Amino acid sequence: MSSIVFFNKPYGVLSQFTPEGKWRALDEFIPVKGVYVAGRLDADSEGLLILTDDGKLQAKIADPKHKLEKTYWAQVEGLPDEAALDRLRAGIRLSDFTAQPARVRLIDAPEGLWERDPPIRFRAAIPTSWLEIRISEGKNRQVRRMTAAIGYPTLRLIRAAIGAVGLEGLALGQWRQIDGSYKDLQGKFNE
Repeated sequence: MSSIVFFNKPYGVLSQFTPEGKWRALDEFIPVKGVYVAGRLDADSEGLLILTDDGKLQAKIADPKHKLEKTYWAQVEGLPDEAALDRLRAGIRLSDFTAQPARVRLIDAPEGLWERDPPIRFRAAIPTSWLEIRISEGKNRQVRRMTAAIGYPTLRLIRAAIGAVGLEGLALGQWRQIDGSYKDLQGKFNE
């Protein structure tokens, strides 16, 4: 049996067990030894991280060739219209690659969402809105770069799900360990 850890990563925490500079690390939260992050999140992003000691599962989650869909909630500056969202749905050219078509929709602020510490910048004259963005690539800072390319910079980014595994039942900074195998979770990643 493999060890699998689901973690709701706060802002300011690296996807590694060793702190660097001003950033905190996973060792402050997760005492489980021998597990490694499968698919990183930047320190300034929040949400679901999966850690495991199963190399096959780690590859399934992290390697873009498996096309495992990841769901993000992005709080963006401004109110994007359908034409702007259609650019993401069609696949958008970024400086070093063309992002594959994304599944994107405008959503209300996610229910039960925790406050971010520190809070995002607030501008009285510029409203914000929330997007749900589903991608299967996961290149460096991809979602942030995509929203900026259509003129709506991301202020806050939360990974809500990897496949069908979501944040449900995990408070900010909380983790849960299960014993299982790649085969046990395979259905959840293919839903």
